[in-house]
Amino acid sequence: MAEYQLKTPLSDEDIQKLQIGDQVLLTGTIYMARDAAHKRMVELLEAGQPLPVDLKGEVIFYAGPCPPKPGQVIGPVAPTTAFRMDPFAPAMYEYGVKGTIGKGPRRDMVKQACKEFGAISFAAIGGLSTILSRRVKSQEVVAYDDLGPEAIRKLEVEDFPLLVAYDAHGQDLYEQEIAKYENYNLNKGVGI
Repeated sequence: MAEYQLKTPLSDEDIQKLQIGDQVLLTGTIYMARDAAHKRMVELLEAGQPLPVDLKGEVIFYAGPCPPKPGQVIGPVAPTTAFRMDPFAPAMYEYGVKGTIGKGPRRDMVKQACKEFGAISFAAIGGLSTILSRRVKSQEVVAYDDLGPEAIRKLEVEDFPLLVAYDAHGQDLYEQEIAKYENYNLNKGVGI
């Protein structure tokens, strides 16, 4: 496992060097969008129409913010369960999205899409919502304002902490870790 400080937009070289388990501090522009926004975007792609925001080469954070307190840029932001976005992810990767951020395991179709389209799926830790929100330096709604907290937001982040969960080589961190712990001898404290 390696540690990287990366800036957006992520290059193909960045994507190819990342391996599952790598820790990444991401700085730059990312976009926040959830289920409703993804449904609309995939419908546009299927109809051959442009998206309201050009997300080619970008990273999408599956989250919705809580209302900010006075003086805050954004309220607490926790990653949404990425599995919910799986039906939309392959189309978004094919379109040109380079990375997504969520929490929890994903379906095989996402692992295959990451490999096929040279993309990455990051995990963010849900319990860190206050810390994650402090890493957001600015935010603005850029599309689908009618969706409220599910509108597409452009975020500027600094040292946003992430873990590579699915890489462009077809590796799956969750699959690897589950197998490791299934073979762990709890009585002796050693792997079998």
